[in-house]
Formats: sequence, structure tokens, C-alpha cells
Amino acid sequence: MNAFDIEEFEQKIKYRFKDSDKLKLAFTHSSYANEHKKTVPENNERLEFLGDAVLDMVVSEYIYKKFPKMPEGELTKLRAGVVCEGSLAKIAREFDFGKYLLLGKGEECTGGRNRDSILADAFEAVIGAIFLDGGIEVVGSYIMSFMEKVIDDMKISFRTLDCKTHLQELIQKTSKSPIIYKIIDEKGPDHDKIFISEVYHNNITLGYGEGRSKKEAEQNAAFDALKKLEKID
Repeated sequence: MNAFDIEEFEQKIKYRFKDSDKLKLAFTHSSYANEHKKTVPENNERLEFLGDAVLDMVVSEYIYKKFPKMPEGELTKLRAGVVCEGSLAKIAREFDFGKYLLLGKGEECTGGRNRDSILADAFEAVIGAIFLDGGIEVVGSYIMSFMEKVIDDMKISFRTLDCKTHLQELIQKTSKSPIIYKIIDEKGPDHDKIFISEVYHNNITLGYGEGRSKKEAEQNAAFDALKKLEKID
């Protein structure tokens, strides 16, 4: 990550680092550090750890104040939906995090720049870097500049945060027959595979869904079924 990349990224996030080395470290994946041990003694995992804690705190405070009547269990589910790997990776893609990652050759060759886990980790590491560089007020403003919309959008579909559970509860009101999920197809290369799932009940297909993991595909299939059964917008 050269000086030009740092300046370009700072313009995207609207924050200028006092110590740009913190930002460079935030994008340094362990695979890169392992290949450059003499010149790169550290990777972004410690910053990721810190950023994860800061993100949880900022989001928790926001939803605690915004939804004063929401019970603890629902607050926990809402936060989990907002700060999950897929959600953070999506935001990271919007800021083109993949462009700035420092990756080892192996990760580079296997599509690491677009992998959800690596993008989400880098996103949290950048939060940790901003926290160390500018403090809690600065990083809080940065987080909420995009996370407020994510939270509000998630709240709209809050009942479907755990779509499989909600579908199970809905079906069990009128039937004791099990719900069955099947992965019916896979597409794309191994490092960027998309799974396609169907959900059945009494041999009737209720919904279809795609995802980067089997679990995500099943959740999306359940959400598709819920939309049809409850006419969710």
C-alpha cells in the first residue's frame, strides 16, 4: 500500500490519518506478513480484534438508544445481523477494500481480495486503526456514517433475521411435517463458490436462495419462502 493508495483511501473514508502506518497495517494480511517477515513483522489481526470490540460497542450504544423498548434478546440478534461477516464484507466492497489489501501470493491466487472473511477482517482492522489514531468520537462518527442505514434497513426486516427459525415457527402452527433444505446446485470457482438451496415442506417447494455458504443459501431460501407465505415486501 503506497502513499498514493493511502491518500486515495483516506479520501474515500473522509478521514486523514495522523500516522498512516496504522492504515497500512490494517490492510496487511497474515499471508503477506508471513512472506515478508524481515520487513513486515506484524499483520492486521490485533487491529481486527480491537476494531471488532469498538464496532460492537458503537453499534450497541446506537441501537440501545434508538430502540428503547426492544428487549435484550432482540437487541443481540439485531446487532449480530448488522455486524456479521457478510454485512461487513458488503460495506468493504463499497469502499473497494480489496484493492488495497496486502496479500501473500497464495491468497492472491485463490481470490483473497474478494473473500468475505478477509474483507470483513480488514474492515474491522481499519476501525481499530481509526480508533487508535483519532479516538472514540472520530471512529464512532465514521462507523455510524454508513452503519445507521444498515441498522435501519435491518430493522425493517427484523423478523427475518433468522429466517429458518421464523419459517419453522410459522409452519409448525399448522403442520408437524418437517421442513427440508437441499443444496441443489453450486456455481463458480472453488474460491468464490455460490450455493443454491431449496426449502421443501410436504414435497412442495417453498422457496429458493443463493449464498456464498450453504448456511447463507438456506437462510435466503427461507426468506424467499417467508415472502411468499406472508407477502413480505
